[in-house]
Amino acid sequence: MADKVVATYYYPPMEVAAAELGQTAGSKLDDDGRNKRTGTMWTASSHIITAVIGSGVLSLGWAIAQLGWVAGPAVMLLFSLVTYFTSSLLADCYRSGDQSTGKRNYTYMDAVNANLSGIKVQICGVLQYANIVGVSIGYTIAASISMLAIKRANCFHGNGHADPCKVSSVPYMIIFGVAQVFFSQIPDFDQISWLSMLAAAMSFTYSSIGLGLGIVQVIANGGIKGSLTGISIGTVTPMQKVWRSTQAFGDIAFAYSYSLILIEIQDTIRAPPPSESTVMKRATMVSVAVTTVFYMLCGCMGYAAFGDAAPGNLLTGFGFYEPFWLLDIANAAIVIHLVGAYQVYCQPLFAFVEKWAAKRWPESTYVTGEVEVPLFRTYKVNMFRAAWRTAFVVATTVVSMMLPFFNDVVGFLGALGFWPLTVYFPVEMYVVQKKVPKWSTQWVCLQMLSLGCLAISLAAAAGSIAGIKSDLKVYHPFKS
Repeated sequence: MADKVVATYYYPPMEVAAAELGQTAGSKLDDDGRNKRTGTMWTASSHIITAVIGSGVLSLGWAIAQLGWVAGPAVMLLFSLVTYFTSSLLADCYRSGDQSTGKRNYTYMDAVNANLSGIKVQICGVLQYANIVGVSIGYTIAASISMLAIKRANCFHGNGHADPCKVSSVPYMIIFGVAQVFFSQIPDFDQISWLSMLAAAMSFTYSSIGLGLGIVQVIANGGIKGSLTGISIGTVTPMQKVWRSTQAFGDIAFAYSYSLILIEIQDTIRAPPPSESTVMKRATMVSVAVTTVFYMLCGCMGYAAFGDAAPGNLLTGFGFYEPFWLLDIANAAIVIHLVGAYQVYCQPLFAFVEKWAAKRWPESTYVTGEVEVPLFRTYKVNMFRAAWRTAFVVATTVVSMMLPFFNDVVGFLGALGFWPLTVYFPVEMYVVQKKVPKWSTQWVCLQMLSLGCLAISLAAAAGSIAGIKSDLKVYHPFKS
């Protein structure tokens, strides 16, 4: 029983009272006594697209360059199918029992706790929240690189491409961190739908610009570049070929990674009918289909335009120099998108810590109370939330300054979170919830899928670690 309380959250007294009253408390409450959820398939899709079509899309040209025209698109399609399948399994775990009336699991950890319990809950929590911290660091790095690219694009335009235009990324990380301190004060997931939709629009903007520039470059080249097997031995050593190929797997895995926040997104969907799992599966299908088309177009066109020389980041690696103003628009769109994506990923971690603190110190006015702050209008601010979220943003910003490289971090994050959070836990929870007989055909197929993805994750992690070690020989802390 002790293990069963790991992910149990604190509810303020009024909320518990409302839950006890059920629907008699008024039409503004859901079946669990919380305020009525208003999310739809489209808002869920926007959250997913914001989380999925992130800066990872810009590394796909490089990833396909390592794998070639055959393996590159095939691996991308494979990851999309696996992500959709396991996300559908995970969506069924939002409610325990009946999909319309069963007990809700508000977070990924709640779902694991309800179905698996034991040490697996703690492992899941560590992996999920460590991955969120890693993603926030990766997004801070990516945003600063895009802001840096705007400055350098204007420098190249004014001074010529021979000018090195060296600029430090540190001030831009600080700017992004200050913005996140402000946006992180938005209390919860339900209140960031507008930011998520704006971020989703921005992701389409910069992906489309990258695609368009790739097409123009292919036309200028007079044909497509690249080969069936990817970057050739000679350009890189045989060992580098192996490590880069495994790292490419990690980059592609990162580009599809959002399962760690799927349950939290599903918890914003309004009550049945249809069931939240039905709506979430539709949103997943739409989102994964849209992102796969974009990934195929952007990744393949990046490789077609540059071949073996495809940059690690299509818009900031300066495969393109002109038109500089269009590059500026694209990189500004990346920054705006990453502001929203950072919040989509971090809100579950923020909520977890705050609910734990409220349960640990329920009588503390610092933790549970609110202070009225008069600005344009009066805002209610929770002091613990303000302090904790600010400290988190400051910490991730400082770590980002120490690791100013992008591609290998992206690959490592993808490898770290893909197997356990995207495959293993959804498969295990589904087996328990649906009572799949051990050694049945379905059980064996699910376990083979899990083992295959574990092998891919280990290989991708090894490749990314090798890349990070190589980067550390060149980069220095707090320098670009």
